[in-house]
Amino acid sequence: MDKKHLRTLLQNVRNEDLTIDEAMDRLRHLEYEDLGFAKVDHHRDLRQGFPEVIYCPGKTTEQIVKIAESMAHTTNSVLATRAEAHVYAALKEVFPDAEYHELPKAVVVHRDQNDKGIGTVLIVAAGTADLAVAEEAALTAQLMGSRVERLYDVGVSGIHRLFSNQDKLMNANVLVVVAGMEGALASVVGGLVDKPIIAVPTSVGYGANFGGLSALLTMLNTCATGVSVVNIDNGFGGGYNAALINRVQVNGSGG
Repeated sequence: MDKKHLRTLLQNVRNEDLTIDEAMDRLRHLEYEDLGFAKVDHHRDLRQGFPEVIYCPGKTTEQIVKIAESMAHTTNSVLATRAEAHVYAALKEVFPDAEYHELPKAVVVHRDQNDKGIGTVLIVAAGTADLAVAEEAALTAQLMGSRVERLYDVGVSGIHRLFSNQDKLMNANVLVVVAGMEGALASVVGGLVDKPIIAVPTSVGYGANFGGLSALLTMLNTCATGVSVVNIDNGFGGGYNAALINRVQVNGSGG
């Protein structure tokens, strides 16, 4: 259950629009709901500031839909990552307002449209081939309440494209740098800015890239300060961490 739902519930009890027993019934799955094949963590938004996210690979379409239905009872935002088109079609039948973001393969049900975003998270991508991961990061940070800007196709092979956008780099609160091949872009950006950087290596590259391992090792071994690294192709993790940092910088607290 998110904070908004819980506040409304408590206010309804205070106003005697709900009895205590009715409120208790609604709170019975506050910590988690056991669906048999999954234990849906309804408490995560209160605990960590964002609801549990559905990672679709390895789950059946039916399982994904049932998890989403369970989550929708207690939160305004449902995010399903790495979802194929047929999964979106099934979710769309249950949630007419569901949106499909084709590039990152993400399904979003977001009913709190009044949130205009705070701070600025800048998503920097080396090449067009990195955009699926970059867009996953951008979408995640945006759903978590950050204002998101994008700076794409500014890899080190044409470094002048990056340098001509230094105002964007300097004005961001947090940066997510997404790159494949050798992954050098994160080090370059790290040497230019005084803000936290979340580096996301991608599996883009030829054979010696080893499915993103070369980019991962380059980012881990960077001599630039202020660069943290998430796993290969983990745009969600990069966007999530950036939004948490941005939230603390803007609000001065974790919530």
